Amino acid sequence: MASSNSYKLRCSIPGHEMDVRGLATAVFPEGAFVSVSRDRTGRVWVPNSSPDIGFTEMHCVSGHSNFVSCVCIIAPSETYPRGLIATGGNDNNICVFTLDQPQPLFTLQGHKNTVCTLSSGKFGTLLSGSWDTTAKVWLNEKCMMTLQGHSAAVWAVVILPEQGLMLSGSADKTIKLWKAGRCEKTFTGHEDCVRGLAVISNTEFFSCSNDTSIRRWLVTGECVQVYYSHTNYIYSLAVFPNSQDFVSTGEDRSLRIWRNGECCQTIRLPTQSIWCCCILPNGDIAVGASDGIIRIFTEAEDRMASAEDLQAFEDELSKATIDPKTGDLGDIKLEDLPGREHLDEPGNRDGQTRLIKDDQKVEAYQWSVSDGRWIKIGDVVGGSNQQTSKSVMYEGKEYDYVFTIDVNEGGPSMKLPYNVTDDPWLTAHNFLQKNDLSPMFLDQVANFIIENTKGHVVGPAQPAGGDPFTGAGRYIPGSGPNTSAPVGVADPFTGGGAYSSTALRQTPTNIYFPKTDGVTFEQANASQIIAKLKELNGGAPQEHKLSEDTLECLERLLLSVCGPNSSEPPPTIQQINLLWKASHWPEDIVFPVLDILRLAVRHPQVNESLCGEAEGVQLCNHLLSLMSSEGRPANQMLALRTLCNCFSGRNGRALLMTQRETVLSRAADLAAVCNKNIHIALATLVLNYAGCLHKQPDLEAKAQCLSVASRALETVQDKEAIFRLLVALGTTVASDQNAQDLARSLGVNSQISKYSSMSDPSKVAECCQLVLKELH
Repeated sequence: MASSNSYKLRCSIPGHEMDVRGLATAVFPEGAFVSVSRDRTGRVWVPNSSPDIGFTEMHCVSGHSNFVSCVCIIAPSETYPRGLIATGGNDNNICVFTLDQPQPLFTLQGHKNTVCTLSSGKFGTLLSGSWDTTAKVWLNEKCMMTLQGHSAAVWAVVILPEQGLMLSGSADKTIKLWKAGRCEKTFTGHEDCVRGLAVISNTEFFSCSNDTSIRRWLVTGECVQVYYSHTNYIYSLAVFPNSQDFVSTGEDRSLRIWRNGECCQTIRLPTQSIWCCCILPNGDIAVGASDGIIRIFTEAEDRMASAEDLQAFEDELSKATIDPKTGDLGDIKLEDLPGREHLDEPGNRDGQTRLIKDDQKVEAYQWSVSDGRWIKIGDVVGGSNQQTSKSVMYEGKEYDYVFTIDVNEGGPSMKLPYNVTDDPWLTAHNFLQKNDLSPMFLDQVANFIIENTKGHVVGPAQPAGGDPFTGAGRYIPGSGPNTSAPVGVADPFTGGGAYSSTALRQTPTNIYFPKTDGVTFEQANASQIIAKLKELNGGAPQEHKLSEDTLECLERLLLSVCGPNSSEPPPTIQQINLLWKASHWPEDIVFPVLDILRLAVRHPQVNESLCGEAEGVQLCNHLLSLMSSEGRPANQMLALRTLCNCFSGRNGRALLMTQRETVLSRAADLAAVCNKNIHIALATLVLNYAGCLHKQPDLEAKAQCLSVASRALETVQDKEAIFRLLVALGTTVASDQNAQDLARSLGVNSQISKYSSMSDPSKVAECCQLVLKELH
């Protein structure tokens, strides 16, 4: 197939009534793609049979009650061998469609503002980003995780191909790397909103921004290259199959093709905002723009439009009007511009622009390397020294002003045309109604018009940052005790009897998981604990000294909870209250009291008293305060062990399930502490949560267990802790297809496979192999 190495128009598809905001290559049929628009529809386009080089609409979907702003394809599965279409909209929803039904198969609800970006991963995972500042991970019609950390709208998201890594780009100018629901790294460098992201490989990606730059990053954090060529906001990126070359589009009316790190071709379009692009399987480029037209460009000569159609496209481009305030052509002084003879000199790079004056008009031309000539790309209107009235064309009419309004941080841009003879309040009302915006902004928009048309300076006056929504920069509007193991079954947790825990065989081959009975820390040497308590009490400050009576009460309490055959009477309310009070001793001496607390919460009466509805939250908060990253390792470990032992009673289990999100989040941070006892306690806590959640449909809770276990495995070295984390993973995914799918999408398989060959202790490898079998 002949190739000119330069892209030219293949066809124009006037398929939508309003801006085309998203494009995605479809899996089926071959060569097809999907577009979505502010006209609230999505459309599937298939290539016509030869010799016609155009596209035909195969399917139209609608399910949003407002603009559709993004689209992606969910990969084929056994259930849906043609894949699915996911769309996000200004109604805050995500609709998922099959390729043969116009109505949504299902709708995902959860975001609190416009869903403006989508990306799909393996096993049906979907990642969404929203103006509500969050990204969400979805699987099988449910939200698995909410990624919180950005301080402004999330404009771009992508799922990296391996290891469960996800990226989000935001109007807060940063990009964040997420693993298992946790922000692992924040990339800084862009000076304005990040609008687009594109994957290069497992280890590299591109970003584009309103700051007019494109950056190439390593996932390790380094920005390895910055690309400049665009002169206004850059909205989208797409990478060619060679994973090096790419295309970009933006607010400067251009599609730019980049090869070997250089912009080798600039294609101007006769419309202001080029919102989106995608690369088709045959290497052609599809772009969607604010005029509602999809245009396909090709470098294959046999697919290029006819000479007549190419000329018609060039003629349309030459008649376009360029507003210098948006085209970044600088401060134009008519008397300083050269005449038409300036076009006799060749340009020195593709896409170079040149302004000339022709009588009292200013015309813009762009150099085409492939054609070896200057191509007119429009008439410049509204220059700073031009005093012609009615200078701005918009939708076929002339206006004194056409303001570009950003409804939310960074966009999407909307045009507000205005004549000085118009009523600013009526104009504002019509603008809000046309764009489905809240009437609450009426005063803002009307006052903006009044403020920015003082003096009637002809030409589109939009001072720096002058935007009723974004102000001087960007403002977002509206803004009982366990029994020992049965004889004949080796307990994989206790081995030689470090502490007791039931471990009934689930199947002849899997004695490890699901493990649904709580694992507790039973070891106790009561005499040593009391001796340490008395020693520390002797040196305690006077205001913290415990009386002899209090010490005696605590000793009796400890003896009564230390064994099922204790001769001591059960704990009294007085003893429990004294224990609670003593647990607030200074942090440097409190650890023996925490040891008593750890043992006491296993007793039904203490569990009921300290973990009850009113008292339980206080207990939880106190233990969490001891687990702060600045805390003492002994206190951190004992607080974790106490939480684990709370699972031995009904009240403790109920308390910890209601406090799960906070408890696991704080506990997860302790994986960074280099202490094997803390790691074993952390792993046991995750395991106990996994056991409580087994056979429960709470996927968001299971997602947190998977996330914490996965993150802990990155730093934990102790083999017992690793073993318990593997059992936690196995328990979480056992008999739960959704949890298995999520674990796979988080990259758990590749993360744990290294343990499958660990020879000592053998239980680590055996358990790992069983988890991998569940995730096959």
